[in-house]
Amino acid sequence: MIPVTLVIGLLLNVVGLVGFFGTGGIHYTALIPCALGVSLILCGILARNPKIHMHVMHVAVLIGLLGFGATVSAFSKLLIVLKYPAAENGSAAIAKMATALLCGLFVARCIQSFVEARVLKKQGKKVY
Repeated sequence: MIPVTLVIGLLLNVVGLVGFFGTGGIHYTALIPCALGVSLILCGILARNPKIHMHVMHVAVLIGLLGFGATVSAFSKLLIVLKYPAAENGSAAIAKMATALLCGLFVARCIQSFVEARVLKKQGKKVY
């Protein structure tokens, strides 16, 4: 899960930077995905330590869940954005949808990984 965490963190940074500079660098709230991304990257780096791996990955999934919960409402504007691409706040809605999608995929993969780890643990195999 460490590589997945790092990649999702980098992609969230891209979403934040594209959103920020795509709107002329005026709206600093467009950098919120960068905060999520940097947090996930830090979690990915810290998770390399086997002693704290499990705890850090639980923090990472919490960050992903918070990011998803905060941005999932943007999908309610999907039809408007598709019909009127140049609408006001269209780029913000697209950035929010991208953030929600990335965070949602990350949370889903984390849950899948946690289930796999539990199964391996029950079988007596060593889990990172």
